[in-house]
Amino acid sequence: MSYNRKLVFAAACLGMLVFGITLTTLGAVLPSLVERFAIDKAEAGSLFLLMSLGLLAGSLVFGPIVDRYGYKGMLLAASALILLGLQAIAFAPSFGWLRVAMPLIGFGGGVINGGTNALAADVSEEGRSAGLSLLGVFFGIGAVGVPFSLGFLLDAFSYSALVAALGVPVLIEILYIAAIAFPRPKQAQGFPLARAARLVGDGTLLLLGLLLFLQSGMEITVGGWTATFFHEEMGLAGNRALFVLSLFWFGMMLARLVLGGLLKTVSPAAVLLGCIALAALGAGLLLMAATLVPAAAGVFLIGAGLAAGFPVVLGYVGDRYSALSGTAFSIVLAMALTGGSVLPYLTGVVGEAQGLRASLLVVPAALVLQALLFAVVLRRLAAVRTAAPSPASAGGTGPGR
Repeated sequence: MSYNRKLVFAAACLGMLVFGITLTTLGAVLPSLVERFAIDKAEAGSLFLLMSLGLLAGSLVFGPIVDRYGYKGMLLAASALILLGLQAIAFAPSFGWLRVAMPLIGFGGGVINGGTNALAADVSEEGRSAGLSLLGVFFGIGAVGVPFSLGFLLDAFSYSALVAALGVPVLIEILYIAAIAFPRPKQAQGFPLARAARLVGDGTLLLLGLLLFLQSGMEITVGGWTATFFHEEMGLAGNRALFVLSLFWFGMMLARLVLGGLLKTVSPAAVLLGCIALAALGAGLLLMAATLVPAAAGVFLIGAGLAAGFPVVLGYVGDRYSALSGTAFSIVLAMALTGGSVLPYLTGVVGEAQGLRASLLVVPAALVLQALLFAVVLRRLAAVRTAAPSPASAGGTGPGR
């Protein structure tokens, strides 16, 4: 069956918007959940853990599924899980229902995140990195839209009604995906287990995964601790600190809009290195600032600087491992989610002992390490381009891919 690349890319964008909603809903409604079910911080934290485990599981399984069976059925099933989970959050009669809902939402979100990234990489006509950058804009719309919408509307509507209403864009996405044609499975005749297993030991792929380990760790660290930093270090009231935090996501979303065009004319390597430098500048401003304005500017610059990480790195993954792109994306996104758990946790541990200004030094340290690792990756990719074609290549796409 033929398919329309633009329609399929639009489906990926809708899916990424749904993932943005998925990832931010729990944090946005957590105060209401704490009050409704009279739970303590440990019980509230268990919800994040359950969701993270679901995300990791979804990220691991989606790749082999899309390579063997294609995208459509998997995206529909994952979206249905998210829709079910959102309604469970909205109308759960007890805390136990929430403990069941969170891994469902997480699993669906992990599948949607990985599947839409791999799908966008497969159908992007004007360069994978540019397409993935545009895809990331829709994550930003979902991620920014949830807390802003809830913040403005909670005075007029209950959180249950608002969370239930978040199911509307998910339902629209489901109907749209069901209505259009998708690319055929890449391995419809049977999944090549031996080739997939070799990916796990592929040095270049693991280095790309380490880049995303650091990338995700920095994004979630800044996104998770910035509001607390401004409250504790700058004496900013909680609601004002949240608006400063929104500068981080807005900077990332705005930069990805620019990158969608820039990556069509400038090499991905140059863009990523420039963005790393921009994020380092922002981190320096944030950590050295004694007043609100330069610190807030630093948050915005960090967001803009971190915008290129996922689109560029996943673009390299899609290019090099196109024959098994779903499986390759599973591996690197699972590594990314691990970094998204480890770095924020370490930041909290150090912050408890030394303060957040000291613990947030993890961000510039990770940026330096990311730049060094990326230099190694570029050397390995250059060596592959000059090597002879190898039939045993893990990606099966020949040199330079």
